[in-house]
Formats: sequence, C-alpha cells, structure tokens
Amino acid sequence: MKPSATPRRAKGAAPKAGRKVSTQRQEAPPPKRRGANSQQTRFSSRLRAWGRHHRAMSWDSFYRLLRHPVGSLLTMLAIAIALVLPAALWLTLDSARLLDAELDESATLTVYLETTVDPAQAARIDEAVSAEQAVLETRLISAEQGMVEFQESLGLDDALAGLDANPLPASIVVRPQSVELASMEQLSVTLASLTGVDEVRVDLAWVERLRHLAALGRRVALALGLLFGLGVLLVVGNTIRLAVESRRREIEVVMLIGATHAFVRRPFLYSGAWYGLGGGILSLGLLGLGNHWLSLPVAALAASYGASFSLPQLDITGSTILLSCSTLLGWLGAWLAVTRHLSSIRPR
Repeated sequence: MKPSATPRRAKGAAPKAGRKVSTQRQEAPPPKRRGANSQQTRFSSRLRAWGRHHRAMSWDSFYRLLRHPVGSLLTMLAIAIALVLPAALWLTLDSARLLDAELDESATLTVYLETTVDPAQAARIDEAVSAEQAVLETRLISAEQGMVEFQESLGLDDALAGLDANPLPASIVVRPQSVELASMEQLSVTLASLTGVDEVRVDLAWVERLRHLAALGRRVALALGLLFGLGVLLVVGNTIRLAVESRRREIEVVMLIGATHAFVRRPFLYSGAWYGLGGGILSLGLLGLGNHWLSLPVAALAASYGASFSLPQLDITGSTILLSCSTLLGWLGAWLAVTRHLSSIRPR
C-alpha cells in the first residue's frame, strides 16, 4: 500500500511556515450619504435677487396701472390738483421774496437840511453823515435839483415857474447798513442831532406791513402744503386699499407658502410711487398752463403802472423737489394702507 503524496492537515494543526494568514477582518467603506445638501447663499447673490425682484415688481405695478388707464389717470389728477395749490402759493411767495429784497435795497432815510445851509455847509454835513458807522451810502440833493425832480414827478412845470424863490431845502438820501426798523430809528435820532439838520424822515411802516403779510403768507403756504399733503395720502391710501382688497385671495395664498409682509407689500408700494410721480408730472403741466394763461394779463397790468413783471416759474430744482415730494407722498400713503390691511389678513 502506497503512502499518500500529500498528507492531509489535521484539525487544529498549525499552518505551514511561509504562508501568511490575515487574522484581522477588513472593515467595509462607509456608505455614501444620499439626500439634499445644504449650501450657504452668498450675500452678492441675495443682493442680485433682491434687485431683480424690485425691478420685476416695479414694472409689474406699472403695467397694472396701464391696464386701467381711466382710473389711474383720475387718481393722478386728484393728486395733481392737491399739489397745484400749495405749489402756486409757493411761487407767489417766492416772487414776494424777490420784491422784499428790492424793498430792502430801496429802504432809505431822507435828511432834510435847514434852508439857511449853503452848498459848502451841505457838503460838510454830507461828509459827516457818510462817516457814521451805520450808514452804507449817501446822495446829496441840492435845492435846485430837488425842485427839478419835484416838477418832473408831478408835472407842475408851469405852476411852479411863477415862484419867486425855491421853497425846497437841500436833502441827503441815506442808505443804511441795516434795514431793521429799530436800527433805522436809532440812526435817524443820531442824524437829527447834527448841526444844520432840520428833519430826518423815516417811512418804513408800509415795508413792515408788507413783511408781516409775507410771513403770514409763508405760514399759510406751509399749512396748505401739510393739508393737501394729507389729502394726497388719503387719495393714494384709498386707492391702494381697494387694490389690496381685490387681490386678497392672492395675498393669502402667497402668505401660506411663506411670503413675508415686505414681499407682499412691495408691489403696492411701487404702485403708490407711480401714482405720486404721475400726479407730480400732471401738476407741473397744470402750473405751466396756468402760467401761460395768466402771463399776458399780468404783464399788461404791470405795464399800465410803468413796470415790468412776469409770473415766476418752477426751475429744475423746484420741479425736482415737487416730483420728489409727490412720489414720497404716494409711497407713504401706500405703505400706511398696506401695513394697516396686512395686519387684518390671516391666511387660512
């Protein structure tokens, strides 16, 4: 019997030398994570998205106004009428301010000299008056020159030609540094104490009345501006309130899916701004038409008094201020209306 060539290894027998056997279990690789990955949005991306949404909402609100041209035009016309009255009063006060500046330049004192003062003494008195610190400018009028100006202003050449002597004294027209009534009265007392001065005439009562009227007009313009500004807020607010009510279901749906109040409010704010801007443009047109309609009668009335006067117009700065105020009022009225009504909308 032949022995086996390759004897079997008994159980528990040690492995042969030279063969390596791994005694450690190999660990399986970790499974791959499946599902949505969270990613942080950059600030620049959010800013671009915010700008795109603002542009989209502004054009969408503009197109909604174009879909209802008659109602939009009536709302803008109501805003324009509310803006025309304070703007016209502002222009009137602006012309009165220019007139007040001219009156300040023409505010003078008249120093009448005694009839016994000769031309040399009058010149010395004129130098003494000019030396006063409160005096800006002086002009000496001789008795002969005063008579000539008196005849030309009244047209009494023939009646005054028969006078034996000139009854008018020499005078000095003084332009003061300050046109305040108290300072001019103090200056008149100082000039009246000079030797050879007979009387100092200060007639500023009508100037003070005109200034008081101008101050009253400014307060009236401010009150009218606030009153009609409140009217613009009410007009825009009522219009936006109706728009919110007409889109109430749409607002409830977008709020159910997570829209914020700022997101819902944005298109209505642009609608209010468009209403205000359109009302400002119409008010500029109404002011231009009114100026063109009244310019000829006003010019003819001024020419009858031998003067030239033209109605003031809004310049670029004034037009920009008017348009900015109207747009801001429209935006503010829309914000108040939408904020008030959004608080009462509960999505369900």
